[in-house]
Amino acid sequence: MTDVKTVALVTGANKGLGQETVRRLAGRGWLVLLAARDRGRGEHAADTLAAEGLDVEFVELDVTSEESVAAAVKAVAGRVDHLDVLVNNAGVGGPPLDPADTEAGMLRELYEVNVFGQVRVTHAFLPMLRKSEQPRIVMVSSGLASLTHAGDPTRPESGFLALDYASSKAALNMIVSQYARALPGFKVNAADPGNPATDMNGHTGIHTVAEGAGAIIRLATLDHDGPTGGFFDRNGPVPW
Repeated sequence: MTDVKTVALVTGANKGLGQETVRRLAGRGWLVLLAARDRGRGEHAADTLAAEGLDVEFVELDVTSEESVAAAVKAVAGRVDHLDVLVNNAGVGGPPLDPADTEAGMLRELYEVNVFGQVRVTHAFLPMLRKSEQPRIVMVSSGLASLTHAGDPTRPESGFLALDYASSKAALNMIVSQYARALPGFKVNAADPGNPATDMNGHTGIHTVAEGAGAIIRLATLDHDGPTGGFFDRNGPVPW
């Protein structure tokens, strides 16, 4: 069993925002478990970062599968005796549909990953997080989840219609609030990465992946005096 000071696990981390988060956290001297559902891609990403001298290991984890998550917990528990940081980064986007054309069934795939998957993974890893002296959970949300921004016609979020994606991230924000109040001693927060250029948006985003990871890194590295139950981008608080 590995004896390390700080251990983090990042889901959906074989590319983009997740992989950059792994790189940045491992660069602090942490052991970072790079979790991804595709074994080949995940192992390649972990090997690439390990070749840079970073302490990164691959963990196979599909957030939509109870069996996969349970196996991942067992695998992690066989390597380390606790988990300090969980970054729930895995997420999917939907097709650009008008809300009036969006059927209920279209929401299920997104909610399975963006909402149910986050709860599934968090619940499964809570026992290991409870063993940490300073447990932190970061949910990767979106500025599109902000009801305040959506209702402000001067904001770009107001003009972006995505009933499935935006509502899934708004639900995730409430989940953050619930966990934060239910888990004393934990730091549980939502991160808004902005609009980084990733596969999810066809690399049309206006921020770099490094910029997008800024809020995640800040929340993953909070000290005892840091906030909990909040929503933040790299510049500070985001209105609900």
